[in-house]
Amino acid sequence: MMIYPTMEIQNGRCVSLEKGRLDEPLIWHVDPVETAKGFAAAGAEWMHITDFNAIEGDYRNEELVLKIIRAAGIPVQLGGGIRDMATIERWIGKGLARVILGTVAVENPDLVREAAREFPGKVAVGIDARNGKVATKGWAEETDVMVTDLAKSFEDAGVAAIIYTDILRDGAMKGPNVEATADLANAVSIPVIASGGVSSLDDLRALKSCGAPLNGAISGRALYDGAIDLKQALATLKA
Repeated sequence: MMIYPTMEIQNGRCVSLEKGRLDEPLIWHVDPVETAKGFAAAGAEWMHITDFNAIEGDYRNEELVLKIIRAAGIPVQLGGGIRDMATIERWIGKGLARVILGTVAVENPDLVREAAREFPGKVAVGIDARNGKVATKGWAEETDVMVTDLAKSFEDAGVAAIIYTDILRDGAMKGPNVEATADLANAVSIPVIASGGVSSLDDLRALKSCGAPLNGAISGRALYDGAIDLKQALATLKA
């Protein structure tokens, strides 16, 4: 099980959101490029980026994200506003290791399948959930689609991973939804990455021993405020 240090970008800055609220971000006064280099130097094998502006169709952060990808020197997965084949092709062509398709996985599942066929191992599905139901449009709209049903619908699509975020835990520093994450991972054969609420080494240990074969866990705010030391977290997961 890996830890995916995450960088959430809004208006060129590193931020954290609490429970998906775009209007009240917690701003981290750090250099995104240098921070990415630090993640890699600490031993991270992957990095996760979310572009919150892109969710709303604003691509002002694209050059910054490209600088982060180049500086990190490790595989990077990116989510936020990626909703058509041209955008997928552009990002992968520029060195992105994996695109994350979220809203479009609900609205246009055929695109997910097409992309996964065209770019094997480079397409993940992001499932953001509130009370067990999938939310889209940057967590703003709740659907009637159940998390497990959506995940199962891509069993034969060849997607590389499912990134499962419990919105009510995200950025709240109250621990991940271990039970729901384990249930999802046990329900599908697709590798599952946990996201939302990972705020301590104990949270990572709980996910590692949850009884499901998780691929990894995403952590952001806890790395920035010092609640988790990345080197220690990596050692804990390898123990």
